Amino acid sequence: MMKKLVNFASSLLAIVAGLLFGLLILFITNSQDAMAGFQTILAGGLSNGISGVGQVLYLATPIIMTGLSVGFAFKTGLFNIGASGQFTLGAFVAVYIGIKGSFLGPVHWIVALIAAGIAGAIWGFIPGILKAIFNVNEVISSIMMNYIGMYFVNMLVFRNIYDSGRNQSLPVASTALIPKAGLNTLFRARNLNIGIFIALFFVILMYILLEKTTFGYELKACGQNKDAAKYAGINSKRNIALSMTIAGALAGIGGALLYLAGSGKYLQVVDIIAPEGFSGISVALLGLSNPIGILFSGIFIAHIIVGGNYLQLYNYVPEVIDMIISVIIYCGAFSLLFRAVLKKMITRREEKK
Repeated sequence: MMKKLVNFASSLLAIVAGLLFGLLILFITNSQDAMAGFQTILAGGLSNGISGVGQVLYLATPIIMTGLSVGFAFKTGLFNIGASGQFTLGAFVAVYIGIKGSFLGPVHWIVALIAAGIAGAIWGFIPGILKAIFNVNEVISSIMMNYIGMYFVNMLVFRNIYDSGRNQSLPVASTALIPKAGLNTLFRARNLNIGIFIALFFVILMYILLEKTTFGYELKACGQNKDAAKYAGINSKRNIALSMTIAGALAGIGGALLYLAGSGKYLQVVDIIAPEGFSGISVALLGLSNPIGILFSGIFIAHIIVGGNYLQLYNYVPEVIDMIISVIIYCGAFSLLFRAVLKKMITRREEKK
């Protein structure tokens, strides 16, 4: 119980630190409207009622998936910084099938989603097998896979599904769009669909896998002490490769959930790495790599993003808004530092008793 309280307190401190830094930026740039702007950030999606809540859920869906990707690898002692590349490959495969596979009918979007997961898994397997067999640092190899994935997808889009008039991919078929199931009407948000429930399903699945299965125990054992796990008869090389493969599949599905949402999202032929992968790192850090924590941290970050967009009402330039959002998101990395400090404080207090 005490460990959970420490974890929650460390994440809360990280959030407070990020928000206070954001308030400082507001005061520096426009002190007159700083407090009103800060209240808008805190209100987030709630500023626009039920429609804003729907927008928060829509934005949270892909970053929950990339957060699960990074967090799952963290739990097994690996740093999957390649979620952006895996996300991009998954998005491309989903869009490609979404355009070319209209003959699939009602299962079109399901096939596209599964194929996106397979593509992401393959892209995650590569740094995983390099780590397992040749002990190549997964941070370096997965960063390189991000760039390879970005240029590779640009080439594939240009050669296969390119709209030359708009420098982007062609629109997917209507049968490839993820069903909305009335959520867009309920929340008055045209982008919202059952993707949020798909993300919730994977949150529960990853929690069960990590906390309730022998396989999950073996993965975490390898992450905490590779040598001890090997001594206990656990195949660490296999688990390293599997961990990165599963992490890649999660990120790939995240890419499909975004680009099959029917929200006017297209694959752009530009040299920009998908930001959802890096947001996933912060989501995982803020959620302390716990699937349930990642769910709530993903929703919180989406909430802050929506609130930041409303700051333009107070004459803040878009660059300032982006800066505030980035600071708040990346302050999630300090949750690990706060957790260590809190643990030391509690240990010292117990020793004095």
